[in-house]
Amino acid sequence: MAKLPTVRDLVKLYGLSAKATLSQNFIFDKNITDKIVRCAGITAKDALVVEVGPGPGLLTRSILDTNVSNVIALEKDERFLPSLQQLADTADNRLKILQGDALKMPQNKILELANLVPNDPSQRVHIVGNLPFNVATPLLIQWLQQLNRKEGLFGNADVWMTLMFQKEVAQRICAPVNTSERGRLAVIAQTLCKAQIPYVVPSTAFLPKPKVDAAIVQLQPLPSQDIPYTLLEDILRFFFTRKRKSTSHIMNLLQSKLKLAEPIVTDIPNNARPENITNEQFVALANTLRANGVTSVP
Repeated sequence: MAKLPTVRDLVKLYGLSAKATLSQNFIFDKNITDKIVRCAGITAKDALVVEVGPGPGLLTRSILDTNVSNVIALEKDERFLPSLQQLADTADNRLKILQGDALKMPQNKILELANLVPNDPSQRVHIVGNLPFNVATPLLIQWLQQLNRKEGLFGNADVWMTLMFQKEVAQRICAPVNTSERGRLAVIAQTLCKAQIPYVVPSTAFLPKPKVDAAIVQLQPLPSQDIPYTLLEDILRFFFTRKRKSTSHIMNLLQSKLKLAEPIVTDIPNNARPENITNEQFVALANTLRANGVTSVP
């Protein structure tokens, strides 16, 4: 790329500042954004990288440094568009800017702008982002639903997500069985993906400095399964809203709510708590209920 002003200089040039209402925090150390990109495993061979919330564009620069040829930067805040466009102008048509809210953006717009053929399993797509903390979890839930349904970007068989969350949220997403951090999001994420935390980013790396550290979560899709996804979500809500109850109590209550003629047969231990139930046991329960004609849990 041609010589560009530093991101700090661009922030000063355009009078940019982080908006607390959008949970914005900037990283100005390229060593950190380079490490995030290495954690993501982005290479020049990848079909597409979608960066969500690029802000002033330092992570974008690190992505482009891999020589990947197709990058879409999706930015909600129009104040950052001039600095991002300045970066795009030097990127040999490898970077395209799309303004909009990632929670509401139809993904066919991204596919069209990227000139990417949907449902081509030979393509690797990365979704990368230093996500605003206030939308990070809703975005992940939406993307996991789309991954399960193979919709939009997730029509591709190989879509990796490398996303930044508050450290506490990241630990909940990756929480193993038998830990207090484990909840609905952990089970859903780990049922569909291999979830891991490759890198913790200290709060001192951000401006303005947030109150807590952040962490990178990498999610690599697991082989497709026939999962009654909506029913599984219902089951997880039913169990984890009763997190301090025993599984025998919860199962009896579930049996009563569903008014099933026959007892529900599972391999879930009676004396456990929801956090002790494995992903496989939850999926097996969902499949058992589906086989008995259950489509939802009240």
